[in-house]
Amino acid sequence: MLGLSQVGVTLAAFGTQILLARSLPQEAFGTFTAALAVVSLTAPLAVFGVPELWLQRFGREGERARRWVGPSLRLVAAGSALTVAGILAWSLAEWSDPMAAGVRAFLAAVVVAQAGLALVGSVQQLRGDYRGLSVLQVAPHLARVLVVLAVWAFGLSVLAAAAGYAVIAVLTVVACVPVMRPFLRTGTAAGKRRDAVAESLPSGVGVGRVTGAASPFVLGNLFYLLGIYLGTVVAAEFLGPAEAAVLAVPMSVLTAVYLVPRVVYQQYFLARLHRWSGTDRDAVLIAYRWGGLGMLTLGAILAALVALVGQPVLPLLLGPEYRESATVMALLALAIPFRFGGAAVASLLTSGGLLRRKVAYQGVGAAVFLVALAVATPLWGVMGTAAATVVAESILCALFWIAVRRRVVGDAPLPSWHDLRRRLRRETPRAS
Repeated sequence: MLGLSQVGVTLAAFGTQILLARSLPQEAFGTFTAALAVVSLTAPLAVFGVPELWLQRFGREGERARRWVGPSLRLVAAGSALTVAGILAWSLAEWSDPMAAGVRAFLAAVVVAQAGLALVGSVQQLRGDYRGLSVLQVAPHLARVLVVLAVWAFGLSVLAAAAGYAVIAVLTVVACVPVMRPFLRTGTAAGKRRDAVAESLPSGVGVGRVTGAASPFVLGNLFYLLGIYLGTVVAAEFLGPAEAAVLAVPMSVLTAVYLVPRVVYQQYFLARLHRWSGTDRDAVLIAYRWGGLGMLTLGAILAALVALVGQPVLPLLLGPEYRESATVMALLALAIPFRFGGAAVASLLTSGGLLRRKVAYQGVGAAVFLVALAVATPLWGVMGTAAATVVAESILCALFWIAVRRRVVGDAPLPSWHDLRRRLRRETPRAS
């Protein structure tokens, strides 16, 4: 189900980019994608790492973790309100360009929708409801396709597109509410009633403690999104909306491809890895050797497909003014194997008690990206921005791999292919 939803998200995200690029003037399209990139960058501040914190705490504490729910929801509410207020203030400050200001104001609603989806996604993972997670993951993207189709069919403006995205965001929040209600009533991810032991537990958790515990997660999410969206923002600010539009299309493809390791490790395996880290050393070693190798191989295959297919397809779909996008995408494809391999080993840092070290490495990667952008973008334009992305991803992947090898694997013998097959045979009856 997660795989099918991933295909749906990928096709929908790419389709909206193609239709918007064909429907809007290049500068208007660049303004829209740059504003959406800024909004996406601020989303981690709204949700403040609470979904990942829930996975960690329920994985470690079970029913006892329900005491974290109330304070963490208050933190999300405050973070969402402040983030939306900041985006609206930014829009008003830039009112000299009414079109751009209006687009930013409408897209502020996307922040709340992303926060709601993140919370519901965590709840559904804890329940094991991957079908529901898949539906909610893909539904907003399909709805955006309808909005963009209307923009294309009726010749609507960029403001209409942003307003449509805002309506979809509101409907997404409404759809998240019934999914959250059982979780809030019972306090457990499995939907069970509170037992006597859980009732007797003191709360001992306030918003301040939640903030401290969730800070590594919010920083990690922010650093992750910097690698995806910062290049588009920099291109818009320093090269202009037209150059941002040229970069936005290949970056949307890259973002869709990056959903593969995110689905595998953030939406499927992370809760299991939290359990395995304390109880099943063999599973952790298998995840390191065969998970890392498998993701590197898959990343290399997808990189080759993206680079080869993009050359003839992008100019055909978007028109001659986007011919440079195909070249940019071929360069960006080099980052895909590094992102896939890095995600595989980084998950072992998250679940192995080394979260702060992982976040520190992500900070180093973000710093490298900023420096590379500052140097390469003025020299080579959008090609320099793409090259900076590849450099930052390769360095971050190397840091993750070295850290896991030293601090998680150590001198332990790595499992063979026979060990992996034996493990899968043992797990399959349980899964079925």
